[in-house]
Amino acid sequence: MTSFLFRPKILDSLRGYKSADLFRDIMAGLTVGIVALPLAMAFGIASGVDPAAGIFTAIVAGFLISALGGSKVQIGGPTGAFVGLVFATVTEFHYSGLVVCTIMAGVMLVIMGLLKGGSIIKFIPYPVTMGFTSGIAVIIFASQIGDVMGLSVKMPPDFLEKMHVIGGHLKEIQWPTFAIGIGTLALIRLWPTKINRFFPGSFAALIVFTLVALLWAKFGSVEFVTIGSKFGGIPSRLPSPHLPEIDWSQFKALLTPAFKIAMLAAIESLLCAVVSDGMIGDRHYSNTELVAQGIANIGSGLMGGIPATAAIARTATNVRSGGATPIAGIVHALVLLLIIMVAAPLASSVPLAVLGGVLFNTAINMGEWHTFRRLTRWPRSDATIFIVTFLLTVIFDLVVAVEFGMVLAAISLIKRISETTAVSDTAIQPIDDSPAPITDDVVLPPGVMAYRIIGTFFFGAADMLETALRRAGMLPKVLIIRLSRVNALDVSGINALEDLQEKLKRHGGQMVLSGPHSQPLEALQKAGFIESIGSRNVCSNFKEAVARSAELVAS
Repeated sequence: MTSFLFRPKILDSLRGYKSADLFRDIMAGLTVGIVALPLAMAFGIASGVDPAAGIFTAIVAGFLISALGGSKVQIGGPTGAFVGLVFATVTEFHYSGLVVCTIMAGVMLVIMGLLKGGSIIKFIPYPVTMGFTSGIAVIIFASQIGDVMGLSVKMPPDFLEKMHVIGGHLKEIQWPTFAIGIGTLALIRLWPTKINRFFPGSFAALIVFTLVALLWAKFGSVEFVTIGSKFGGIPSRLPSPHLPEIDWSQFKALLTPAFKIAMLAAIESLLCAVVSDGMIGDRHYSNTELVAQGIANIGSGLMGGIPATAAIARTATNVRSGGATPIAGIVHALVLLLIIMVAAPLASSVPLAVLGGVLFNTAINMGEWHTFRRLTRWPRSDATIFIVTFLLTVIFDLVVAVEFGMVLAAISLIKRISETTAVSDTAIQPIDDSPAPITDDVVLPPGVMAYRIIGTFFFGAADMLETALRRAGMLPKVLIIRLSRVNALDVSGINALEDLQEKLKRHGGQMVLSGPHSQPLEALQKAGFIESIGSRNVCSNFKEAVARSAELVAS
């Protein structure tokens, strides 16, 4: 993505930085800090450690990721992606083993960034990323069922075993606790959007239902499991940095979970960086981001935290709140530090069911549930990859799911290429990104650009198209995509065209397709893309596409 090995975005952001920018960043950081507080505690508990570890992670890793990272607006901290992996690691190796894994993963990430491993995200197909993201959402939801129901039984880390235990103890549901958890979820879901920007619904639910639980316990003689009763409260200051005690006999066994943590942190952070780029129109430094993620995980391990990565939901909140530079992320970390210094004793009264309700909402928002509705419109191989990745993430773990998903994607790709690519002694280029006139008798009107794609339009070609457009430095009024030499199109190509069409629409532009063959045309029709751009903007040849583009520019 970039040639830089380590160039923090904050260096670029502070050029021409004004007081108005500082005010917006402070307000955004304040909002995100309030949002992050219940999430940090909840992710700590869901990961099998105490809530303080989640808050320490949000403060330390959040600060370092913003100060040293390669993205302007990413917010770092504990995330739902790590819940299943961290819980299993703590169960097997205890918290001291997790700390060692976190620091080892940090070192791996730094090395990965210095070796220019930032392009890793381009090699993970869309169905794989959507599959494991939805699987992680199910894991998060399942991890909180026990606390929301008020079950006192110890939950195993395995998903199927956990469902078996919950099913066997349904008669032991504590209904007041269940009402608190579901009420928290309902309030967050019903919280007005206009107010949410300034006073987040998750924080409002935390306050409201903590008060409800206190009053219920006082006047209704009901006991709720709280942070204080289970974990003894939250410290009012950060711990001193300290190296963990390493059991060298376990060091070899810790390499596997450490590698899983590193890979997951890399995937999540770079995915989040791509999303945030689209939200603010920027370009992140991927190698810098990996190095910063590594340093942040080392810092988190040394300061009593857990693994960290960029959080897509908190990053989106930051952008929507006006955050535009890494200063907002730094402020978010400082706000969390101030909160624990001032209000740590109050946190002891928060019921675990309230934090469970917060994570229920996170799982609902995190899952790519709309993808399940679209599976019938996808090519069968891509739908299979998504389902397999999703199920393996839930039943086993993320690394197994990604491994199998990537293998299936590679097999599918090889099959598609073997079926659609003819052997020729002519060098076949996957894309011709020259916007110049294609023939002497066809001249592109002003404001019109044309790109030809040759071969299979898959996730690699989608990235090439995006790169070619970025090099052009502008979005045209009309963009002609020449598909006459594209024999196959997969869901990643469809998704790339959908994203590109949305960008064009936001800038008053339009896409025109030229000469699509039967398979790409059928796939685009099945996905609803032809209906989206209008059938008149699908032309049988390039001359017709140029003529249609001239009409669109004139209108």
